[in-house]
Parts: sequence; structure tokens; C-alpha cells
Amino acid sequence: MATIETKAATSSSSSNAAGLSWARLCKECGQQHDGMDSHLYEYQDEVDDELICHICLQPLLKPMDTPCGHTYCFHCLSNFLKEQDFCPVDRQRIQLHQCRQSTLLVRNLLDKLTVMCPHSDECQLQMQRCELQPHLHNRCPVFRRLREEAEKRKRPSWNEIKGRKSEGEAPSDAKHSASLSRNPTRDQPEPGMINPAYEESEDDNTPLRSSLVAEANMVELFREEPEEELGFRIVGGKDTPLGNIVIQEIVRDSLAARDGRLAPGDHILEVNDISLASVPHARAIAVLRQPSLLRLTVMQEKGFKPRDQRSDHHPSSSTTSTTTIAQSSSSSHGNTTSSHNPGTVLQVTLMKSQRSEPLGIKLIRKSDESGVFILDLLPGGLAAEDGKLSNNDKVLAINGHDLRHGTPESAAQIIQGSEVRVNFVVMRSAETQEEGSSSGREQNGRAARRNPEPQYFSRRSTYMKDPPGGFSSQEKTVSLKKEPRLSLGITIAGGRDCRSRLPVYITSVQPVGCLHRDGTIKRGDVLLSINGVDLTQLTYNEAVSVLKAQTAQSQVVLRVIQTLSDDSEEENNAANKDELDSGDDTRDDTLNWTPLWTRWLGLPSHMHWCRDIVLHKTNNDSWGFSIVGGYEESHGQQPFFIKTIVPGTPAHFDGRLKCGDEIVAVNGATTVGMNNSSLIPMLKLQKNKVTLTVVSWPGSLV
Repeated sequence: MATIETKAATSSSSSNAAGLSWARLCKECGQQHDGMDSHLYEYQDEVDDELICHICLQPLLKPMDTPCGHTYCFHCLSNFLKEQDFCPVDRQRIQLHQCRQSTLLVRNLLDKLTVMCPHSDECQLQMQRCELQPHLHNRCPVFRRLREEAEKRKRPSWNEIKGRKSEGEAPSDAKHSASLSRNPTRDQPEPGMINPAYEESEDDNTPLRSSLVAEANMVELFREEPEEELGFRIVGGKDTPLGNIVIQEIVRDSLAARDGRLAPGDHILEVNDISLASVPHARAIAVLRQPSLLRLTVMQEKGFKPRDQRSDHHPSSSTTSTTTIAQSSSSSHGNTTSSHNPGTVLQVTLMKSQRSEPLGIKLIRKSDESGVFILDLLPGGLAAEDGKLSNNDKVLAINGHDLRHGTPESAAQIIQGSEVRVNFVVMRSAETQEEGSSSGREQNGRAARRNPEPQYFSRRSTYMKDPPGGFSSQEKTVSLKKEPRLSLGITIAGGRDCRSRLPVYITSVQPVGCLHRDGTIKRGDVLLSINGVDLTQLTYNEAVSVLKAQTAQSQVVLRVIQTLSDDSEEENNAANKDELDSGDDTRDDTLNWTPLWTRWLGLPSHMHWCRDIVLHKTNNDSWGFSIVGGYEESHGQQPFFIKTIVPGTPAHFDGRLKCGDEIVAVNGATTVGMNNSSLIPMLKLQKNKVTLTVVSWPGSLV
């Protein structure tokens, strides 16, 4: 009975396609319902009672098993337990964190239920439930038409964006306010925001792009354990030049990575209906560390929309357009000899003779790099006969789904859910190309061609600057007389051989050591020297050796530097309490502790390590990133930070720039003292190649 009622409700909604609203249209099930309501599907077959939720009386969605052995939809159960504390069937006492995701067998049975496209007036296709979302986003004509109409209404033209910029309004914030009608009151846009990503060429022979496409989406993440990490790093906050809270990185094999919907560059607007639009960084961390269910509202960049879109009904035209885009994004990489060249970006379209035909591709993940890679092409398979894909290609996207941080399982699901056309975007390393042209070389020769480690260097004197407004640092010196065998009682991390070339910093001050009794040294302090021996240029192992040798003496003089911010008190209350509590649990947790991203902002410039990132392109399109900062009379000198990286652009395909990176120089010219009107022309003048000198600090892990 439940399924019949669902079919009747959805049929009536599909019959009124003209009245559909893109804003209220669910991007997962294609029905119009409130964001808090469960998804609606038009099931075509009778559903077994064992697969029905006892709360909503519909087939289970994201099934959760209770300790007492009953199964409910995740939405239904979480909403029910907000008001009650017992199982709806047997009324035994339960809590949400005690419930577990149902077995893979149950989830697969639910995914295979047959449903019909909700827009059956124009699209009568039937498919498995797990295939509906890919169908909507890639093939459904009604869904595509509604999306295009909404983009035309909501996306301002380039002239409108340009006019707003001249009036001092940030296009990013304008875009956010246009996309989130339920949040009409937003922060005032940050002055000084510039957006090279949005710049268009006025050259007639350049394939111009229209305004950026972005969507506000809701993503729900559920921690099975209250202390489980979500698995992404964030930067920004109202106390920083970035303003917004931005995802810098998705941690491999984490909860967020397995979910697959969040990506680097996403702006987090709300968490459980708490706005993050005007909160400091530490407060955002505290909100994101809430246990159990997190409902995130995020603004996700979808890239530029070409002005002359070609129809999907003309495969040859589509293939030609795809080739042109691939060449414009990567051809300059293919011929360059720069040591920074990550490889060539290629777009490959495979056409299946029928929907169920396998492609003949084996996909794997690597232990030393995130993402999905091609392990092998099966002889006689479609991909092998096509000949354009190669072993070791990194899969960046399939049919528009970003897989830079995806898994082989998610990639396989996208391929299985596709129709006859499967579009791949892959990154092919220079090493792979060289091996293809000279396969007879020895293994040692191939190993010698591996991409070298990034070259880091100390920040030059011409690049020196003051920390951002509200951030500073102070040196502290501790002189101790101690027994030679008595430990200082500290643990450390960092070192110039670690990721991001962090200085050596203190991860814990143990109660048994002499430094704890003194009380001057705190967790997060950066080590400068011990007994006059400089520690700022050492690797982790070198620092450990020096500390052990100097601690054996009876007199120890330790110099450290502590970073400060105007919101230090709130940071300590909101974040450090949790850090200190968790630090007492296990030794491993203490060793893995890292400072918040904002702690690094107050570090003096002479302790920064930089690296050069070279971007290439072959036309006058955008470099693909937006920047905030620069000199302003009201705020003084602020560093330039990367705020957004746009999908489908040189900065995105290169993969090394991250949101929150500070731009120190452009082609060797320092950005210190520059304002927007100086930096914009400098970036626009670089037609085919630009060298960005950046400082990158790891974002705060949540």
C-alpha cells in the first residue's frame, strides 16, 4: 500500500512538469520536497515488507539497524529520536549513536529496486534506484532543462559581475546570496576581493565562457562514533582575510571521502542550521565537532558554463568540443620540460554498443596518492580497442562526477549507472608518456624520470611582510637547571622534511616533565633553539637528536615562539579544551595532534618556506582561482590568499594550489604592498604561463 501511495503522489507531480521549481527540486530523487523530508521514488514492483521502514512505511533509505534488531530510514530514526528515546517497535531504550548502518547485502537489495524517472511525461525510463541520480544529472531532459533555465535566471552576466566589482562588491558573495534565498541576510562582502578566475578575454578568437555555475547543496554526514573525524581540513573564518569557511582538502579513506559529495573548495555556509557566515575559525571548528549527525549546507563551484553549448543529440559535435577543451587545458603541458609539470589532462569518450557492455578497465587506489587510477585495460575490451586510455592514468572525473578524491567503488558505480556514452577526464603523467614512446628503456631509467620532490626555499627578504590583521607572535625563553637524566617532558612534530615543511612544534607537555612544572611552554609553541642550537631548519629526526643531546646537560635554555590572535581566548575555549581532553586518551592521539590553521598565520615571515607553482594554458581563458586580500586603507596590508579554485581550469587540473594558500609573488615580483588594481593586470598579462610563489599551511582537521 505504501508503494502505491508513493506512485500516485509522484505521478501527479510529474504530470505538472511545467510547475516544477528548480529551487525546491531535490537533486537526488528529482521530486519536489523540503530539504528535511525523505526522498520520494516511484517504485515499479512490489517491495518486500522486510525492506519497509516502520516509521514512514516506505522502502528504506540509508537503512540503520538498532541494537534491538529493527531497521529504519536514517532520516526517520534520527528525527524520531530527537523527540523520544526508545525504539518505535518494541520501545526499548536506544540512542542514535548506538545504531549502525545496515549490512551491504541489505543496502544492495534496496539499491536494486526498480524505479521510474519522476518526470515521466517526457522521460519514461526505468532503472535501479541507485542509478536515478546519475540519470537525472546526465540524461533526463526535464532535469537538464530546469537546471539550464535556473542558471539563466540566477547567474549574472559578465557585465553585471564587472559592474559589481567596480562598486566594491565581491562576485562570490553576490553569487552566494543569489543562490541561497533562505539566507537573505549575509555578511557584507570583504573589500579587496579580486577574482582572476572570473576574468574573461575580450579577444574574439578565444572560446569565451559565461559566468560561473555554483550550487547550494545539503550534505549529511553521520559519525558512527562520537569521536570519529569527518575527514576534511578547513581554512577561513571571519577572523581571517578569507571570511568564509572553506574546505581545503578531503582526507583519504575518511568519512567525507567515502561519502563523496564534498570537495576541496566547497564553502560551508551552515551546519545544523547554525550559520558560519560570520563566525571565527575556532568557533566553526567547535560547531563541526558536534557528535553524530551533521547537516552541512555548502556552496559548490561547478565551473564555467560555455556560452555555445552543444546538444547531447550530436555525438560527433560533442566529441569535437571535448577534444578542443582538452587541448586548451593541457597541450602546453605536453611539451613543457618544467619539473613542476604534473602531466597532461585528456578527455576521452567511450561509446558502448549497449548499456550493459563492460568497458574492460581495472581501477585501483594507490597507497601514496589519493584518487582513482587505471591498473589495466583488459585485452579485447572496449577501452583497450579504443586505445586512448592508458595504464596508470589518474581518473579526475567520469560523466562530470569529480573523482580526484574518489574511490574505485564510486567510479565503478558511475560507469554502471551510465548510458552508452561514458566521458573520462584523466591526468597522464609525463613519465607515462615517455614510457609509451620509449618502452625499451631500462627500469632504472624510468625510475629516474619520476616527478621530483617539490623544491621549497626560505621566504626571501623581498617577500617579507607582517602577519594578517589580528595575528601576531611573541618569543618566550625558559632557562632550567635540572638533573641530567630528567626529561623535558615534551613531544614534538613537524620538521622541514614533513608535508608543507612545517617548523618543529610541541604537540604535548607531559605532567611528568620539568617544563610542565614551569608552565611557560604550551602545546602548539614552535621551537626556535635549545642551548643556542638552531632548530628552525632541521628535519624531524635531526630535531629529535639535538633535543636528546642537549637535554642530557644540567642547564637547558629553550627558546620558542607562540602565535597569538585577537580571538585567542575563544580559540582556547572552543578548540583547545577538546584538544587537551583528547590528548590524554592515547599516545598516538598526542603524536597526531596538529595546530589549527589560524595558528600558523601569526608566524613571522622569516620562518615561512615557499615553493613555486607553474601553471600553463594555451588561450586567454581564466587561470581558475579567486583571491582575497591586498592593501586597503581601512585594513592596511593584508596578504593575498587563494579563496576559490574553479573546476575545469588550469589551477584545478594542476592540483597543487589549495584554498588558503598565500600568494607571495607572481613571476618573482613580490605581492607585498600591492593592491587589487596592481595585481589584476599582472595576472591578466600572463598569457600562457605564470609562476606563483606560495606559502601553504595545512587546514584545521575536523
